Amino acid sequence: MANELTFESGLVAIIRTKTADEARAAATALIAAGVDVIEFTTTTPAVFDLIEEFSSKPGIHVGLGTAMNRTHVLSGKDSGAKFVISPHVSQEVIEVTKQAGLISIPGVASPTDVADALRYGADILKFFPASALGPNYLKAVCEPFPGLNWMATGGISVETIPDWIAAGVTGFGVGGKLTSGGVAEIPNRVAEFKAAIATARGK
Repeated sequence: MANELTFESGLVAIIRTKTADEARAAATALIAAGVDVIEFTTTTPAVFDLIEEFSSKPGIHVGLGTAMNRTHVLSGKDSGAKFVISPHVSQEVIEVTKQAGLISIPGVASPTDVADALRYGADILKFFPASALGPNYLKAVCEPFPGLNWMATGGISVETIPDWIAAGVTGFGVGGKLTSGGVAEIPNRVAEFKAAIATARGK
């Protein structure tokens, strides 16, 4: 994963918890279940310590989520983050991310967002909030911007994955649907999402 996040499994696990211990337990369970791309959000306590801890694990790609400013990005880089995700298009965040040699994934919800994100240097576009806008909306937005790498985030369910793949999505950011059942449920939920993505891709 040099300058591109390939979304081989298609699944990016989003960890947003109230305590660092909860985040650590979730991340450990997700990795054991076969997740290899993890996003720790800035709203999670000790986020940079967690990034440093898990980015040292072989074969695991760790990034910073909910990045809102330059300080977040630079702290993420120092901790070992490989990519930076935000809920919005911020010129500052995107440009600092690229200057730091990291992958930029801003949140977009309109053609204007897409054009701005591309102009600032984004690598991957996070379609957010995905479930509120829907696959048909994304299809319409995609038409003037062919050949882009899309990640859908926000309310993604196993049942809707085929529609999102058909709309052009290559990766999915999934949080609560993976973790809300507790650590014991994580293996089953990861397996369901990975199977649904593989089936929708025709693999």
